[in-house]
Amino acid sequence: MKQQEKTASRRGLIFGAAAVGTAATALVALPQISPQDTPQVELKPAPEKGGGYQLTAHVKHYYRTALI
Repeated sequence: MKQQEKTASRRGLIFGAAAVGTAATALVALPQISPQDTPQVELKPAPEKGGGYQLTAHVKHYYRTALI
């Protein structure tokens, strides 16, 4: 019984170390994005009387695909 517990804990340690190494490699390999690189999106001002719903192409596509 002690041999199985010892093997299992070693196995868990090895798998854990492999997971940490993989995560560290992924973080280093990913490109670093700075706030200056992100595109700036201009937002429309909110309507004064409410009613911010707009029938856009995206909404029309949703309605076409949501039909039963």
